[in-house]
Amino acid sequence: MMKMMKMMILFLSSVLCVSADSQHVHFKMSGCSASAGEELYSLDSEELWYADFINHRGVIAQPDFSDPAGYDGFFDGALTNLDTCKHNLNTTLAALKNPAVHLDPPTRPIIYSANDVKLGRPNFLVCHATGFYPAPVNISWTKNNEEVKEGVSINVPFPNDDGSFNQFSRLEFTPEQGDVYSCTLNHQALKQPLTRFWEVEVDQPGIGPAVFCGVGLTVGLLGVAVGTFFLIKGNECS
Repeated sequence: MMKMMKMMILFLSSVLCVSADSQHVHFKMSGCSASAGEELYSLDSEELWYADFINHRGVIAQPDFSDPAGYDGFFDGALTNLDTCKHNLNTTLAALKNPAVHLDPPTRPIIYSANDVKLGRPNFLVCHATGFYPAPVNISWTKNNEEVKEGVSINVPFPNDDGSFNQFSRLEFTPEQGDVYSCTLNHQALKQPLTRFWEVEVDQPGIGPAVFCGVGLTVGLLGVAVGTFFLIKGNECS
């Protein structure tokens, strides 16, 4: 009950639509805290559009090749919703006498490459955080123990079925043998940050199989030559 109350305080508007014919789930979330806000639209748990209140713009989360729909006027609507949400938030907190917020820490992050790793080929590392409340979680990257900020992106927090959140961060990188990367989570529910490491390890093709194959082929040809020699000799003797 307490967690449901907290959800009402933080996220005052959410719409879930299910189409019985096609079995697709359309989701809209509009919410705020004392210092931040969020508004997003998704289809089948895939983000379509979200409001970036920090950079004052709307972001289409779909790739260009998917021919995404237009979202003209959506950001202006998100700003209106944010003002309404903050007004309602202050009223609700006053009515509830500022209840303490329950904190849920994220689980240990998962880190993986977006594509198959090939040395010298540009790729992405993905760091996934989940199970935390409230949102957001802070995600940072290092390469060989040096902090990395260039080429880093992060999506907006997305709600899980249990009321917690999950969030992804991506790092553009070019893998080189032996490089070590890490992603670190910081959240107000954590006593200390959570870090997971990822090392570039690509198996190099060896020369063993080719050598053994060459030796086998040589021995095979030698056997054919010896057999032919004795066959000719046998015919001469007869």
